[in-house]
Amino acid sequence: MGTMLVVEIHVPLSPAPDLPEGAYPYPWIEDVEDFLAELEESGRAEVFDEGVEHGDRYVFFLTGAPEQTLLAQAARAAALPGVPAGGFAVVSDDPGDGVGRGRRAELPPPADA
Repeated sequence: MGTMLVVEIHVPLSPAPDLPEGAYPYPWIEDVEDFLAELEESGRAEVFDEGVEHGDRYVFFLTGAPEQTLLAQAARAAALPGVPAGGFAVVSDDPGDGVGRGRRAELPPPADA
């Protein structure tokens, strides 16, 4: 088996503003997961693994498409309403190395922005 390209989407683990008392502080995680699930269902990319907390960030994983496609979809995910600003991607061709061990890539502004 050849190398597998994985794009990690790192998003600051910041609570959503103006939440009611007792509400889940990170509702945007579910929004990004829903977006990624739709990508997978449409065949444009695959979710490599479940998202994880990694330090002060939450990390999502995409694979199954060329790097530019994955970065464009990562940028769209990071630009969803309510997702904290300051996200970036890490491109890795050895996902067994651990989270964040690859080439950092700034997320381009979404093409439809």
